[in-house]
Amino acid sequence: MPTLTFHGHATFSVETDEGVHLVVDPFFTDNPVFEGSLDEIDADFILLTHGHQDHVADAIPLAERTGATIIASYEIASYMENHGLTASPQHIGGGVQYPFGHVKMTAALHGGMVQLPNAESFTTVPGGFLVRLGSGDRLYFAGDTALLTDMQLLRGKVDVAILPIGDRFTMGPEDAVTAVDFIEPKVVIPCHYDTWPPIEQDPQAFATAVGDRARVRIMKPGDRYDV
Repeated sequence: MPTLTFHGHATFSVETDEGVHLVVDPFFTDNPVFEGSLDEIDADFILLTHGHQDHVADAIPLAERTGATIIASYEIASYMENHGLTASPQHIGGGVQYPFGHVKMTAALHGGMVQLPNAESFTTVPGGFLVRLGSGDRLYFAGDTALLTDMQLLRGKVDVAILPIGDRFTMGPEDAVTAVDFIEPKVVIPCHYDTWPPIEQDPQAFATAVGDRARVRIMKPGDRYDV
């Protein structure tokens, strides 16, 4: 079965049954809760929800070392291609079939700055990813977002939902519970909290608030979850 690993903040990696390695929002080197080295991370595909530094900081060095294909919005993909990297552009509502499965880019409500070197001319809209692996498992990476009524369109289509709960820059725990109501996933994993004091939250209180709506898996940096 596929294995999901949490690296802290909003960075996850997935190893599929076929041994394909996906990395979502690579933020390792300056991530205060990541334990390990960027050199230990394998990647065949890198998925970027948006351009903020805490989601793209290690995308270029990781792609340069591994040769991974970067999956991102058209604007970010164009930036990566301009820097000699392999990228697959997508945009909100569009899906693409890859060797490991299908990826659809979903709506998110957040900022659009691309915080990469010489990226002043690149802006984009943020997004999330609905990933259907070859095994049939369906993962939803919400990215940094406020609560959206559009999340109701995902009802019945998600096995594992990865949702931010940090508040201040994204939806907080209360809105994340409403997101669980909208999506009705089997499992929900909170992220984007406790990295820094401004986004400190109590994940156990979130789990209690979710109740029997879904199974809540609280992951610490380095934890692995068999999907």
